[in-house]
Amino acid sequence: MLTLVSIGLQLAGPQIVRLFVDATQRGASDALLITAALSYIALTLGQRVVYFGAFAVGTRLGFAATDALRDDLTRHVLALDMSFHKRHTPGELIARVERDVSDLANMLSGFTVRIVANLLLMLGVLVLLARENVLVALGASIYALLSFAILWLLQQRVAPRWEEHQQASAEQFGYIEERLGGTEDLRSSGAEAYTLRRLDGHGAALLRTEVHALTGTVSGDAIGSWLAALAYALALGAGAWLYTSGQTTIGGAFLLIFYIAMLGSPLDQIRAQANDFQQASAAAKRVRALIAEQPLVQPPTTPQSLPPGAPTLVLDGVRFAYDDAEAGSEPALRDVSFALAAGRVLGVVGRTGSGKSTLARLLLRLYDPTAGSIKLAGVDLRAIAPDVLRQRVAVVTQEVELFSATLRDNLTLFDETIGDDKIRAALHTLGLEPWLARQPAGLDTRLGAGGGGVSAGEAQLLAFARVFLRDPGLVILDEASSRLDPTTERLLDNATAQLLRGRTAVIIAHRLETMRHVDDVLVMEGGRVAEYGSRAALADDPASRFAALLRTGDMEALG
Repeated sequence: MLTLVSIGLQLAGPQIVRLFVDATQRGASDALLITAALSYIALTLGQRVVYFGAFAVGTRLGFAATDALRDDLTRHVLALDMSFHKRHTPGELIARVERDVSDLANMLSGFTVRIVANLLLMLGVLVLLARENVLVALGASIYALLSFAILWLLQQRVAPRWEEHQQASAEQFGYIEERLGGTEDLRSSGAEAYTLRRLDGHGAALLRTEVHALTGTVSGDAIGSWLAALAYALALGAGAWLYTSGQTTIGGAFLLIFYIAMLGSPLDQIRAQANDFQQASAAAKRVRALIAEQPLVQPPTTPQSLPPGAPTLVLDGVRFAYDDAEAGSEPALRDVSFALAAGRVLGVVGRTGSGKSTLARLLLRLYDPTAGSIKLAGVDLRAIAPDVLRQRVAVVTQEVELFSATLRDNLTLFDETIGDDKIRAALHTLGLEPWLARQPAGLDTRLGAGGGGVSAGEAQLLAFARVFLRDPGLVILDEASSRLDPTTERLLDNATAQLLRGRTAVIIAHRLETMRHVDDVLVMEGGRVAEYGSRAALADDPASRFAALLRTGDMEALG
């Protein structure tokens, strides 16, 4: 509505100017001329106010829509499975979610007002020109159609160039993110010069694609300017000819020239928007491609619930191979079967590459098995809703992700419904109250990015407390000996015992000390179950692999 009012006021302006010019030629009274002049000033100011209102509303709607799109896209990316995230770096995904959506925001926030309004303005100009002179209106229509044809042809050529540019930008973001994440290793190995040379290559590719895209855009601007100059020259000639031949008044001739000039203004604005539209078209294509990615792990159509308490865990003929595995390579897991009673703690041991970490990923349903089934409390994991599974199954990995936030936020993962009393109770149960008392501001102690100010062992303690606050039924510990430090080892050992109490647990063991917490032992070899049984029985059997492990103390010597 605001746009239509703005267009109406803009089209009415030249009519008042014609009235003023013709009235002056007739020697009209000063009162009429002053009234016409004041009317024109009021109309022009009113038109700007209405246009500003329309632009403000359009901008707010555009950014609200793209903010919602950014939220949806982020949620979609987070829901994609691990095979997708292995193919794309976090930096690339950040660029696609943020930059591509921002390009859409630039287009959508002004598209309604600038493009649609200018198209309606052009239509109004052509209608009013036809009322004055059909031939002039026909010439103006040809000029407008020719301009649009050129814009469309350029759009087909330039949009793919902007898509190449955005892909190059995303790859540069991904490269920078990966190298910043590995700063310590790069500096320790003296790889800074090599890293910068690679960055130069990404920068050169980015520059090349941008120049290629801008060349097409600028060419369109130049052609449009030439057409506008030609149209204005023809309008001046047509106005002079109509006036000298007596077919119109001088005010009428001025009106024709004014409208032709007004026709050039929306075309200029549409050309100016064409660059944003080209980038937005490329961005929209990339966003559609990202949305088209579907996770291999799909939520169940009719989800089932899980009973409270520690669940049983049963694997039956589980087989799994990664999507990016080389042709002919062995699957990561082959016919893995075992049953773990509720409340029991299973220790999983084996050489590097035996399938231990893959087993943990399947239990979290980061992947689905290629064959066989995994059941928790008698329910297939594929029949459990993802949010229910995440609530009932928790994991502590070797790499603990800590955020630049308070200790409280890092423990609750920003869940404001968890009160301080509950946090302190969890820390007390885990025996971490003395550790909390040593923090300078207690729960308000602020951690640096990546857990700055916290040792590796303390990061593990925080991860244990996170899990304890969720109170899951199944706990998976991917124990990491390299993440332990002597000052917190006793605290971590006590926290492990408290965390496992009354829960079913699977411990991916990297050191023998951890095995004293387990009830049963699963020995993996080549993706298969090489040995399974109670810890006590296997330890007492001198012929068992686990007994050999206890004698040698070397995980890599299993088998």
